[in-house]
Amino acid sequence: MALREGGLKIHATLYILYDKVTYHLFDLPTLENLTLALYCYNFVKQLSKMKLYFNIVFLLLTLYTSANAQILTDSNLPIVIINIDGGVSIPDDPRVKGSMKIINRGGGERNYVTDQYNTAYLNYNGRIDIETRGSSSQWEIEKKQYGFSTRMADDITNNNVSLLGMPSENDWILNGMVYDSAFVRDYLCYNLSWQIGEYASRTVYCELIINGAYRGLYLLEEKIKADDNRVDVIKIGVNEVNLPELSGGYITKADHTIPNDPVAWTMPSRTGETIDYIHELPKPESVTTSQHNYIHSWFTSLDAATQVGNTSLSNGFPSIIDIPSFINYIIINELSSNPDSYQVSTYFHKDRNGKLRAGPVWDLDLTFGNDLFEWGVDRSKTDVWHLSNNGSIFWYNLFNNAQFRCYLSKRWNELIQPGQPLNLSTLETFIDKTAATLSEAIARDNGLWGIGDHPHQIADIKTFLAARIPWITANLGSCTSCTNVPVPPLVITKIMYHPDASIYSSDNDNLEFIELINNGDKTVNLTGLYFGGTGFVYQFPVNTTLGPYKSVFLASKSAYFQSEHGFAPYGQFTRHLSNKSENLVLLDAFGNIIDNVNYSDSLPWPDADGNGYYLMLKDANLDNSVAGNWTSSNDKTLSSNDINVGSDLQLSPNPVNDILKIKAQYVIKSASLFDIYGRLLETIVINDEAYDINMKQYAQGLYILRVVIAGKTFPVKIIKD
Repeated sequence: MALREGGLKIHATLYILYDKVTYHLFDLPTLENLTLALYCYNFVKQLSKMKLYFNIVFLLLTLYTSANAQILTDSNLPIVIINIDGGVSIPDDPRVKGSMKIINRGGGERNYVTDQYNTAYLNYNGRIDIETRGSSSQWEIEKKQYGFSTRMADDITNNNVSLLGMPSENDWILNGMVYDSAFVRDYLCYNLSWQIGEYASRTVYCELIINGAYRGLYLLEEKIKADDNRVDVIKIGVNEVNLPELSGGYITKADHTIPNDPVAWTMPSRTGETIDYIHELPKPESVTTSQHNYIHSWFTSLDAATQVGNTSLSNGFPSIIDIPSFINYIIINELSSNPDSYQVSTYFHKDRNGKLRAGPVWDLDLTFGNDLFEWGVDRSKTDVWHLSNNGSIFWYNLFNNAQFRCYLSKRWNELIQPGQPLNLSTLETFIDKTAATLSEAIARDNGLWGIGDHPHQIADIKTFLAARIPWITANLGSCTSCTNVPVPPLVITKIMYHPDASIYSSDNDNLEFIELINNGDKTVNLTGLYFGGTGFVYQFPVNTTLGPYKSVFLASKSAYFQSEHGFAPYGQFTRHLSNKSENLVLLDAFGNIIDNVNYSDSLPWPDADGNGYYLMLKDANLDNSVAGNWTSSNDKTLSSNDINVGSDLQLSPNPVNDILKIKAQYVIKSASLFDIYGRLLETIVINDEAYDINMKQYAQGLYILRVVIAGKTFPVKIIKD
């Protein structure tokens, strides 16, 4: 009886295996596969009659392997070919060495595996070291994730290179998208982050071959790390333990930890769970006590401020965090309904002298209705707020603060408008275009790994979004109270972004400066005002003001600026202005835009690129976002534009219509009037303590009046109404 039952089990097992083989053969209905399937059917019947079970198992396993094997010859995507030294498999640790070639003929062209022998088509051809990465995906799923570094020929030195158009670096990731059978979730979220103004890892789809075997569709992406083109913060050094150097830069993450992972600190969630925080920059093994205490204090201060709803511009949460970055981070994670958000793969960064910023977003494969269903988990829903229970309590407190919630609602309602990144139609178009690009590679990947019905997966995401977007809109609340908030009339009027060397400094970066003018008739309180984004850092001190039509200079190095221009700048910014292009965004503490200039070293912008010239706005009343409203100037006789220059000089009224009255305690020797281009219009010999200058004949605009008193020259801006 036992022998008979055993035989039945063998028969059942064989026919299950047979079904799998024939399913895959018929699933790829070529003539060869159909013929092989019929042959398999007849041969299995004959072998079963002869009870040659071992032969059947061997046959079916061979056929099953053949049915699942995929051979890549060409692709519409770049092809990555990795060969590990000695042909060994890739472990988690230690990294193994190998060579990598990336085949890419360019956009719209097909790539062929045989192109690996033609250097004209190789985007990369060099050494790497590589390891598997991820936690659960390393052992639960056969398709692996990889992290690798590009190396020089010595296998040690970093080789910073641009891969597939991404900025040069040496640390990269091959994301197999093992939990996302739609293959678009990370790609979609990272691109959305870019579109709403925040950095996320750049990504390029590719197909992967390792040691001669096809491994499927992958996403080549940037690893999160400090870099001018990635997370743009200063890399803090081990010896930087005093302010201002101690203030940054940092990258910190809330994440799951594995045994022996060093947890920096923990914070409670609303559900009583403990959220672990980990140092990413500096690394756990190199962070000093001072550095640890400093960055930890920003999180504890944030927690304390949000618990009591402190919105003070001087010591409340608006003074601690970059609110737009937190809002954008919430929007991406809530739009996608990320059940891991705020507690896993949750990054923060802080630059030197800057605010704490949220992001970049990371690891969003369990989103848009996708979850670990095989473990009985189903959390990504269209009608939930994940920040109600996920992560540290400050997320919940921010969300429930009336002012923060208003600005979150305002930003959301801006982004879902027609033509905006989060508009449903825009999202559907992006998803469909991506799916069409991937369809060829997905068929091969599916043949290898058997993921599932891709068109159905794409349709599910679009159905999810069609329900998710209106739910968020209906449940987020009004943004009326924070719409059309008045902002001060501060205008960026000068930008020295690429100075030439001078007698005062051989490092021309030390001579960078920008000028801002209060282009209004009321004194402006500068408390809470700062430059948003990354790369250029300045925040105005608490309780500082700027009078009507007065200007301030911010300099890269105060001492060098004073040596070059004869007076001290108002403040010193951190980092340097880009020599190519930079988006300067002046914000109030809640993220309302006061002024925004995105300059460039290319046309149509005037040439001020390392030639001794700086950009100068022709008139403070013009739109400074338009390149044509700027000119270039090399006039080093700048003015702090104090309309009342101490006790030496007084001018009124300014702006002026007809008569400009000038008065001083000492004899005014002369006054010279220049237009905005630096052209001399007239020189008046005065030799008196007061004089009336007739401005009636001049057109409206900005002028420079240089007044000479007791051997001193006072250049002052005059606005003609």
